[in-house]
Amino acid sequence: MIGYYNYTVILTYLSLISALFGTHLAFRGNTVGSLICLLLCGAFDSFDGMVARTKKDRTEEEKKFGIQIDSLADMFSFGIFPALIGYTMGLDSWIWFVIFALYAVCAVSRLGYFNVAEEMRQKETTEKRKYYQGLPVTSSSLIFPAIYLLRYFLTPMLTYSIYGWVMLIVAIAFVVDFAVPKPGFKGILGMVGIGVLVCIGLVFL
Repeated sequence: MIGYYNYTVILTYLSLISALFGTHLAFRGNTVGSLICLLLCGAFDSFDGMVARTKKDRTEEEKKFGIQIDSLADMFSFGIFPALIGYTMGLDSWIWFVIFALYAVCAVSRLGYFNVAEEMRQKETTEKRKYYQGLPVTSSSLIFPAIYLLRYFLTPMLTYSIYGWVMLIVAIAFVVDFAVPKPGFKGILGMVGIGVLVCIGLVFL
């Protein structure tokens, strides 16, 4: 079979499957369910690198394969899926299409650049990355479900409009060169905790 199949890629595939199922829910009108799937995408992606590093005998080909499929899965989970959710909310005019298109382009540009930069960095050092350049695409898994919680306080259409305009801001943040500290294990657990709170909010909403 073509590819490398072991436990190190399971979470990457689960993130992709969550996004695919979330898309199904979004087009059935279940926005809350789709946003919970987006949260799950972020949770799976947070730990896939840690799981991969537990396998000490990975070949260079397996490592590069892992990096490539991670970015390919991220493109759908965090670069396309949030835009599809926005579309199914009713953001279907031409201005929203332009914003969604820009968001997707910025996401794919960032992921492609990250792959190149990370490969070059790994040739120069074995140290773990301490900072990201620009906003990681995975941040969308927390940002957009949290935005939807504004429905507690605002009208649905105003909430949806804010969702769309925040997509524009996030798209720009993907490609602007500024340092974002890479969270350690405690930081990841903190973000997972925030995700759990957002998920609870979505369920009760």
